[in-house]
Amino acid sequence: MLKEILKEREKSILRYVIHQYILTATPVGSRNIAKKYEIGLSPATIRNIMADLEDLGFLNHPHTSAGRIPTDLGYRFYVDSLMPRISLDQNEKDFIDANLKTAVSDKDIIKTTAELLSTITHQIACVTYPQFEEAKLKKIQIVQLSTSRILIVIEIFSGLVRTITLEISTKIEKKELQVVEKLLNQRLSELTFKQIKESFPERFRDKMNTSLQPIIRLFLDSSDKIFSDNNDDEKAYIYGAKEALSHPEFLETGKFGSIIELIENKDVIIHLIQESSNDTLFSTNISIGLEQKDKNLEDYSLISKKYKVGEINGSLGIIGPTRMEYSKTVAVIEYLAEQISKEMKRLSL
Repeated sequence: MLKEILKEREKSILRYVIHQYILTATPVGSRNIAKKYEIGLSPATIRNIMADLEDLGFLNHPHTSAGRIPTDLGYRFYVDSLMPRISLDQNEKDFIDANLKTAVSDKDIIKTTAELLSTITHQIACVTYPQFEEAKLKKIQIVQLSTSRILIVIEIFSGLVRTITLEISTKIEKKELQVVEKLLNQRLSELTFKQIKESFPERFRDKMNTSLQPIIRLFLDSSDKIFSDNNDDEKAYIYGAKEALSHPEFLETGKFGSIIELIENKDVIIHLIQESSNDTLFSTNISIGLEQKDKNLEDYSLISKKYKVGEINGSLGIIGPTRMEYSKTVAVIEYLAEQISKEMKRLSL
């Protein structure tokens, strides 16, 4: 166990090195630790402890500097054993709550949450929309917009509402739409979206040779669109390019290019946030540097968490350099995960 490897004063020095490096982004020397933290140890003693921590793989020694920086292993030990668990102060909570209460739709909540998360943590933030695969249908409404277009309004039991516009190629009477709407609600209500997609043809086979066939066929052909997660443009909201580029880690040309590539690849960010939050149910997941499955992300850390809206879930999280303020970031993500669930519920009432 890593906890048993280090003595208390080694843990203290590692903690101080990480705190100082997070603040300054420059290698930390023994004199700096002795002067700033006044821990009763001489610079020479601290230097020897730092050398031991380097031998154990918790610190690294850049060849151009006398100071040391944390390794991925050092950050992992810190996060698991040394990181203080903090709560946001009341002013920060009030700021978040005030901004979220201005939201008038679920999309507004997702967007505002991502912007708040990035602004407070100074990282790239991603908030995914709730995934509807396990959502249970409460009610369907069909609204005729014109002779060639209808609006499908879908309400699920968590209170969220989705709207989808479909094009129709044949003229359909309003009475027929009302009959189909009633049938859909009778036969599909309380089923999950997954169950509906799998069983729709069988549930409406008896109506395929009737006057209702055109509208039933439209629903059958569009079931993947109607009873699925949001479309590609609405899977998530990502924010924070300006925040990400402000970090000194990305001043080097190569690393600058890597962060630009990451920012532009929206699907990669969404996949990372969803996959990492799925690994840990409703706890907060932290993956650091080389722990990432993608080698292109070995300079980054990712912190993510699920949020719940009724019976369905979404994810939120950040991606940033391994040198980040982990305790504060975890506190922000956990608070926002609670608030996004509350605000989604507020809109559904």
